[in-house]
Amino acid sequence: MTTKKPTSLVGFIGAGNMARSLAGGLQRNGWGREQLVLADPLEEQRRAIEQALKLDTVADNAEVARRADILVLAVKPQVLGEVAVRLAPAVQKKRPLVISIVAGVRIADIDRWLGGGLAIVRTMPNTPALIGSGASGLYANAQVTDAQRDQAESILRAVGVTVWVKNEQLIDAVTALSGSGPAYFFLMLEALEQAGINVGLDPGDARLLAIETAVGAAKMALEGGEEPALLRKRVTSPGGTTEQAIKVMEQAGLRKILDEAVQAAARRARELGDLFGKNP
Repeated sequence: MTTKKPTSLVGFIGAGNMARSLAGGLQRNGWGREQLVLADPLEEQRRAIEQALKLDTVADNAEVARRADILVLAVKPQVLGEVAVRLAPAVQKKRPLVISIVAGVRIADIDRWLGGGLAIVRTMPNTPALIGSGASGLYANAQVTDAQRDQAESILRAVGVTVWVKNEQLIDAVTALSGSGPAYFFLMLEALEQAGINVGLDPGDARLLAIETAVGAAKMALEGGEEPALLRKRVTSPGGTTEQAIKVMEQAGLRKILDEAVQAAARRARELGDLFGKNP
């Protein structure tokens, strides 16, 4: 059985890192150069895309909106309202599937700015999408068909795993967990590296050991299909070194710290949704 080659044209409004990673992922998954176009007012952004991916770029957002079957919004949240209002005439005429990877901005506001009645998917990828290891949550409004859901998922799966959530509010939870999550692990790596130095390791060795340990643990959790709690128990021998370390973490309230951190990030995501949803 052969995989059906995609035929839609995907247009990106904005050519920053996330748009670049998605476009590159689509190329690796069989999308042709003629099916991808990016718009960005900054010449250096366009030149970077052209050099790295050999894709067409333009300065005019409306030109992309007039052509795209799938329109990916990839601009900064504080400017999306203004950008979307200017795109509304072209979008209303073309009626593409709209995919927003803009943090915080809700579907109702995007739909209003674009003139209403559109099929819109809101998603939150994270920065590991830049290396094809992203994790994205998606939510579709009622106008999105099953075929369009498949299209949206195929685009995000080009740079990692995807999860559909049952209501839009949960995108804020996705933002708090996986959207902001890479920074949590970078902080952990930073702390483990310093801890290794504190017990006598060379700084370079401490960093390498911390990073490779994180990679190995994540790979075991992903590929083994077992609960993290079970994996933890298997490497925590009674009376051993790991047990002593885990006791310190538990007594220091690590679980509570992480819970409060994710709750704070989710609250801020909701606040930003209120802020960015105001009229441009």
